[in-house]
Amino acid sequence: MLDFGLQGKTAIVCASSKGLGLGCARALSQVGVNLVMCARGEEQLVASADQIRKDTGVDVKTVACDITSEAGRAEVLAAAGHVDILVNNAGGPPPGDFRDWSRDDWIKALDANMLTAIELIRAVIDPMIDNKFGRIVNITSGSVKSPIPQLGLSNGARSGLTGFVGGLARQVARHNVTINGLLPGQYNTARIESLIDNTSRQANKSREQVRTELEARNPCGRLGEIDEFGFACAYICSASSGYLVGQNILVDGGAFNAN
Repeated sequence: MLDFGLQGKTAIVCASSKGLGLGCARALSQVGVNLVMCARGEEQLVASADQIRKDTGVDVKTVACDITSEAGRAEVLAAAGHVDILVNNAGGPPPGDFRDWSRDDWIKALDANMLTAIELIRAVIDPMIDNKFGRIVNITSGSVKSPIPQLGLSNGARSGLTGFVGGLARQVARHNVTINGLLPGQYNTARIESLIDNTSRQANKSREQVRTELEARNPCGRLGEIDEFGFACAYICSASSGYLVGQNILVDGGAFNAN
């Protein structure tokens, strides 16, 4: 049996009531990691946590909060105590034209997709160094490798985070603390359903046609499942992944065409 070496460790998984965050939480729980799950919506968060407890028996704490706020971060960190694993995750800012974005729009995007992650990293990094173990995974986007024109706010904020941690990762790796990025493509999540709805309205196509076209454009001929993404996260967090440092790993079915 493959041992990830994580039994009894503690992870904070942000935005983990559903979607990719939930996939990561489930995978970590399956290799024995205790969880602190957070999200804005308490009802879905509690339901997801209950199911993980039932399925795996690990300890799961929930914090319904806005992780982009100082108070929210403090509550999550207090619930966790010592943190072995941090999975930073946040929904992306809306699409649009940069001419329409105010400074406040940019600050909001930076807070959600760059600065919140950096603040959480700052809170956990030194105890990880002292403990000679730490795994930090930033869920960003394939747009940090191939910018998406209509997602300028996301391109900017997520690329800023990627650039920052690229330097930090090399500074802390000697302490068995790793920082890596996990870059999703298109998955069967609520977000993709909203994008399908939006495209359906704008292009005057049925939802089924839009989904079929999305699937056809991917080399795998389908969209991803959150548990596939979660398994990749669990590997990056494993005790045997200490030589994986400062990388940005696409899990997108081959959609980004590069070596």
